[in-house]
Amino acid sequence: MLNEILAAAPAFLLIAVRALAIIEISPLLSSDAIPQVAKISLAGFAAYAAFPTALVTGWDLAPYGLNFIYLIIGEGIIGIITGFYLTLIFTAFSTAGQFFSLQMGFGASETFDPLSQIENPLMGQYLNLVAMLVFLSNSGFQQLFLGGFWRSIQTINIVSLVEGREHVVGMLLAGLSKLFLDAIVISMPILGTLFLTSLATGLISKAAPQINILSEGFPISITVAFLLIYATMPFMMEAFGRVVDAGFRSLETLYIQIGQQIGGVS
Repeated sequence: MLNEILAAAPAFLLIAVRALAIIEISPLLSSDAIPQVAKISLAGFAAYAAFPTALVTGWDLAPYGLNFIYLIIGEGIIGIITGFYLTLIFTAFSTAGQFFSLQMGFGASETFDPLSQIENPLMGQYLNLVAMLVFLSNSGFQQLFLGGFWRSIQTINIVSLVEGREHVVGMLLAGLSKLFLDAIVISMPILGTLFLTSLATGLISKAAPQINILSEGFPISITVAFLLIYATMPFMMEAFGRVVDAGFRSLETLYIQIGQQIGGVS
């Protein structure tokens, strides 16, 4: 196997570039806490495992030609698109936390989230962390490298990606739409209950001003929100798992559609 890789070093480099691009963009793996040497090593191992089934036929692999540079850039683009789509999936969880952070009184508590690499409210960080744990417990990395990387190596290259670009654009637009839909579905039980809590405290304050219940509005909202999160966490984890699995199925469907369009592997 090693002799075959050395004999086809340009093809192996292209596969490794795609793997490295996915690792650099994908959630959790893209964290600065992971050493760059470890990311490069993981990309090399993934390329080594996927090399025997890679779709490299018909490529001009002259290592010193301009066409080879274009192929390297193209492989990086494929990896970036794959990693970006997975990032869209996980952004739904932090967005769901942002939706009800303001209502529960944590709207101004934004800190740097090392997982998503952005400024994120505390509840957004919490849901993002739970989603990462669900991703790990559901063999997420196995799905990433088998369904995201290995399947793409079998079916598409940059030429077929350009030919099937309408499928890619459609998938990304659908992913953006589904991001907000999933975020609303996940946050709606808590968001709706907090709205009813605020409405109830306002009505009580109007009906009995001497109670001055609005001064206790934030503690009540925070308590209700935490109780709801505690009660609905099993259902939220199940929803997280469904969202992640649906994202991987969308990726595999995209690869199959492009492969069928060019007459590749189904």
